Amino acid sequence: MVSSLNDKAYVAAITGRRIRTLRQRLRLTLDETAAQAGISKPYLSQVERGHATPSLRALIGIARALGVSLQYFVGTQGEAQVVRRAERMTFSDFKGSDNQYGYLTKPDGNLGLAAQLVKVPAGAKHFQVAAQSAEEFMYVLSGEVSLTVEDATFVLRAGDTAHFESAVPHGWANPSDTESVFVWVGTPKLI
Repeated sequence: MVSSLNDKAYVAAITGRRIRTLRQRLRLTLDETAAQAGISKPYLSQVERGHATPSLRALIGIARALGVSLQYFVGTQGEAQVVRRAERMTFSDFKGSDNQYGYLTKPDGNLGLAAQLVKVPAGAKHFQVAAQSAEEFMYVLSGEVSLTVEDATFVLRAGDTAHFESAVPHGWANPSDTESVFVWVGTPKLI
C-alpha cells in the first residue's frame, strides 16, 4: 500500500510540475489557465504543487488551455522520447537544395524547439531558406558556410555561430571545396 501511495504522489508531483512549467513558459496566470480549463484557481494551484491529482476531465481541460495534447502530461520520458541515437539518423533533402538534413529532435514532438544537422556539399550555391520558426541559431561543426541575412553576408567557420530572426530573408552557400556541416536550431519549428 505504501508503494502505491508513493507512486501516486510522484505522479501528482511530476504532472503538476509539467503543468506549472508550461503555463509559466506561456506566460499565463493561474486565473487565465483555470478559467480556460473550466476548473477553479485553487484547484489548479493544488495540482501544480502536487497536492492534488487531476481527474481525466480536468487534465483534458488544462491541456486544451495550454495548447498541448493530453499525452504531454501523461507520457513517460523514455529513451524514444528523449534520445536520438546516431546510428538511427537518416538524412533527407528538399526540392531545389543539394543540402542533406538530419533531424536531431523529434519532428513530430510537442516541444517548442527543432534542431537539424545540415550537410552542405562543397561548392553548393546559395540556398534561400523559408523557415517557419521565429528565430534560428546555427553552429558550424566543420567546413565553411557563407550565411546571408538580408543584405549582409557572413563567412562562418568551425566553432562560429549565428543567431537571427527567421522573418528576415536569409540563406546559405558553401564556397569551399569541402563539405560543411552545421547544427541548425529553430523555435518553434524549422520547416
